Amino acid sequence: MNRTLLQAQLMYNDMGKAERRVADYLFSHSGEILPFSITDLAERCDSSEATIVRFSKRLGCNGYQQLKIVLAQELEKKIIAPTIDKADSCYEVFEKVCNDAYMSLERTKKTLSDEQMTRAARVIGNARRVVLVGLGSSAAVAAEASNKLLRAGSNCSAYSDTHMQMIAVSQLGIGDVAIGISQSGSSKDIVEALKVARSRGATTVCITSKERSPIARQSDIVLVTDTEETKHSHLGLSSHIARIIVIDALCYKILYEHAGAAAALGGGEADLLSKRIIE
Repeated sequence: MNRTLLQAQLMYNDMGKAERRVADYLFSHSGEILPFSITDLAERCDSSEATIVRFSKRLGCNGYQQLKIVLAQELEKKIIAPTIDKADSCYEVFEKVCNDAYMSLERTKKTLSDEQMTRAARVIGNARRVVLVGLGSSAAVAAEASNKLLRAGSNCSAYSDTHMQMIAVSQLGIGDVAIGISQSGSSKDIVEALKVARSRGATTVCITSKERSPIARQSDIVLVTDTEETKHSHLGLSSHIARIIVIDALCYKILYEHAGAAAALGGGEADLLSKRIIE
């Protein structure tokens, strides 16, 4: 994986127009060594030498010369295009899938709110009952989340059938939590389930990629993952991984909250609790 150019992709939206032209040039010539001077590159990118120096420093280099060296060292680890082609080898497909996951996790780290995650861990950890709802690929996330939360000590269950979802959330009340999982944030049945749970006095939490969406409007706590599913990602692996890692983080926090601090439990007991999530 060419980490330098992947990092440039992650930072692309934060760049000015001139820096983007430099990035675009490097993306389109990712298999080539940069033999020319900073002046030559500036001319090819319709940019300035100062812009290229600024671009290099943005990527962690002290200047253009170091950027050239880093890119040359990574040349054999070519940048992977965002689409899978018929001619790709199985390993190249593997690299592209890995890159999708890496980019999704890096973007999610920037969009997730520390405050919202802290609130979510607190209310879920203290809940009398937790109900998770999701459809399609989100149902798989809900099921895995339920498994992890049970291991962390929560009274938790997940439902993928819409009728069972409504029955479950209609029985919630104050002190309970409903978690809706929807990548689009617009799944009508999941939005309605959270609406019912909220009307019953339960705290509602959503995990979605759309901060401004119907599900977010029905949620007291919104956890946003940032995944751009490319056209080959019809299985939604990168979004699945991002959501599961958010769940993992919540579970570890809840685990140690339930433990009442590792020191109070006495050595081995805390280690035993930590194994609940990974076994």
